[in-house]
Amino acid sequence: MAENKQKKAPAAKAGKKSRLWLWILIFLGVWWLNNFTLRTTEAEVQSSKINNSIRFAVISDQHATKHGIKNSTIAQTIKDASPDIVFILGDMYTRESDWELIQKPVDLAADLVSAGFPVYCVTGEHDTDERYISELKKAGTHVLSYDEETIDVNGTRLHIMGIDNVYYSPTFDLNTAFVLDESSFNILLAHIPNYEKFADFGADLTLCGDTHGEMAQIPFGGGPLYYSEKKLWLPKLLHKEQKIYDKGFFDYEDGTMFITSGIGVYPAPVRFNNRPEVVIMDIRPKG
Repeated sequence: MAENKQKKAPAAKAGKKSRLWLWILIFLGVWWLNNFTLRTTEAEVQSSKINNSIRFAVISDQHATKHGIKNSTIAQTIKDASPDIVFILGDMYTRESDWELIQKPVDLAADLVSAGFPVYCVTGEHDTDERYISELKKAGTHVLSYDEETIDVNGTRLHIMGIDNVYYSPTFDLNTAFVLDESSFNILLAHIPNYEKFADFGADLTLCGDTHGEMAQIPFGGGPLYYSEKKLWLPKLLHKEQKIYDKGFFDYEDGTMFITSGIGVYPAPVRFNNRPEVVIMDIRPKG
């Protein structure tokens, strides 16, 4: 009997090693899926100002790296959706990057323009290099730095405004910079969310990035693992009195703010339940 037990021991050890390697492979697969594969997030807004449906593609926070999701993958996802307009919301590279990396979002924007899409951009706190902005403009994008344009898309007037704030003072007030056009569907592009101030301004749709969806999201609607703005762990579970602006829609009177969780994995590839995304947003007539 003792001899039989000795023979079984090596097999048991081998089984444990096999299971360990299996769990390691599962962990690596889940990690890769959550950080380096691109999803398409579909969203919809209805408005009485819309005459015929309009489709937007929204991307942000690429934080370009040598590895990770390729420009071609991002561009093809957008092309397959056939949007009427593409919005790029800033931090497409990381501050102090070499030009090789800064060139990547320029090439992405140029590819989208060449494919026939109107591309509107705002910058964030990272992608402020003057040469980068100049190259975006040369590529044919509309870079909005407290600028605005009114265009007609599918029979609907769109009033597009963009800001490049990396800081909001206590006296920040968009009403001193822009006037909403009541005959148009008003869109505000801003890298960093500022819900209270944007709600006071009241654009029909405000599009933001910056948060990265707080990187790791707890499954089943548990919210972000950590809320960086207020430095809170498990905010939706332990601090229910707090208003958390992490990702998705946040309505205000006569409009809504949408935050995309972006594409990149800055400052580290720790995304969970919050994959990099291209947002395809359909704006439809109300009723």
